[in-house]
Amino acid sequence: MNVTAIPEATVRTRVRVPLRLGDRYSVDSELVTFHGLADGREHLAVVLGDPDAGDAPLVRLHSECLTGDVFGSARCDCGPQLREAVERIANRGGYLLYLRQEGRGIGLYNKLDPYALQDQGYDTYEANAALGFPEDGRDYTAAAQMLAALGVGSVDLLSNNPDKAAQLRELGVVICEGVPTGVHATPHNLRYLRAKVEHTQHTIALKSLSELAG
Repeated sequence: MNVTAIPEATVRTRVRVPLRLGDRYSVDSELVTFHGLADGREHLAVVLGDPDAGDAPLVRLHSECLTGDVFGSARCDCGPQLREAVERIANRGGYLLYLRQEGRGIGLYNKLDPYALQDQGYDTYEANAALGFPEDGRDYTAAAQMLAALGVGSVDLLSNNPDKAAQLRELGVVICEGVPTGVHATPHNLRYLRAKVEHTQHTIALKSLSELAG
């Protein structure tokens, strides 16, 4: 495989922050900011547990979702995935890369506009396309830069999204193991999760979704 060269990024600051999540789960963390990220955005690495405890740290690339992460929107599974990732990474040791890629890269306002079309029967990808947006506009160059700046070359990747693994490999990151996230299905996000499987081949157990539906 040809590896894409990436510009160097450097660590800007490190600060200890105790986390207290909405369900009262608490864990100590270190937040890391960076200079020189390719897209100029303020992405954040959250160091949890002891990343050097195993052969490869557990890493999650989590795209910012204000509606799910902060307000608990049931239309997606982002909030539960974030909560799951924090605890699993803290237990194993690794990094949560919190990426400022709202709406799969199109921004908050543009993410909310397709919701009206989804209410008319479009799935999340069809609604984006109908309004002229890409199905998924995310680029993970900055994530690879962050890992390199942290001295991480090999990871166990916590994700159901094959595009994340593919892009990281092209950017020179070794994926030792793919670790699936849980299935956080509800009656409100069932069509959203099914669209992930059908459009972008997310590895989500459809049996679990079918059981929830009926």
